[in-house]
Amino acid sequence: MADETHDNARGVSDDTSHYTPADMSDRIALVFVKFLRFIADTFFAKRYGHRAIVLETVAAVPGMVGGLLQHLRSLRQMEDDQGWIRELLEEADNERMHLMTFIKIAQPNMFERVVVMLTQAIFYNFYFFLYLFSSKTAHRVVGYFEEEAVISYTRYLDEIDAGHQDNVEAPAIAIEYWNLAPDARLRDVVIAVRADEAGHRDRNHGFADSLKRGVQPVGAV
Repeated sequence: MADETHDNARGVSDDTSHYTPADMSDRIALVFVKFLRFIADTFFAKRYGHRAIVLETVAAVPGMVGGLLQHLRSLRQMEDDQGWIRELLEEADNERMHLMTFIKIAQPNMFERVVVMLTQAIFYNFYFFLYLFSSKTAHRVVGYFEEEAVISYTRYLDEIDAGHQDNVEAPAIAIEYWNLAPDARLRDVVIAVRADEAGHRDRNHGFADSLKRGVQPVGAV
């Protein structure tokens, strides 16, 4: 199980804890995410701003797919979702805001925009069918994906602190969304994003655990 801590001001874990796979489904999810991490490391290396754009393009898909399919399930079974759908959709919107923020920071070129579109098209279809056949595995994939996101943003912070990445001004969209100080910098944005990702990590691992027990997850909103 993940070693969850809740010691930051936002009340969300931002450590680099790891959920130990408990069965074959978990191991498949972890291997798949590690494969995606290998591709990201090979393609982007330490270009963390551009890595974040592709990462957030993918990360914004699961919540929307899960929300859609749980919405349809709720209609079919004529039962309340207990806030689960809303949380999934809010997760998707939160990831979309991450993307909008890093687009302002990294300014992707046309090639990178094409990569984003292709990545999204492939991942959406893959995740849709994964969720359709095994929502538990799908949420575990997201949990592991967010683990990697927390690690990536922690390394991004290290690069900023070491002076290897410019600590530029935070874009207005980030200052407004996270209610940051008017003079906030990139470092403040990365800390806020990392806290969001840690929260998504813990919630999705929790969703997967609930589904494993045969219990419908309850949303936090």
